[in-house]
Amino acid sequence: MKRLLIKLIRLYQRAFSAFRPAHCRYQPTCSNYALTAITRFGVGRGSLMAIGRILRCQPFVRGGLDPVPDQFTLRRNPLFREDKKSVKKR
Repeated sequence: MKRLLIKLIRLYQRAFSAFRPAHCRYQPTCSNYALTAITRFGVGRGSLMAIGRILRCQPFVRGGLDPVPDQFTLRRNPLFREDKKSVKKR
């Protein structure tokens, strides 16, 4: 099951994502995040993490660096969360 899901994600990356302009708000992209999460945490928890990441990827978030955390969580990686007080207003 794990291999099948990884192959489907890689097929998506090669067949669809490669021909569209990059517009992901996060680094790494959601598909790369999903591959890493599934590899690290298995199909169940990794898929939940990937779905959570896709739901966070919306126009009202700032985005930025959000690697897969070392421990299972559905929230954004707390080590890379931007501090609102340190962000300068332009």
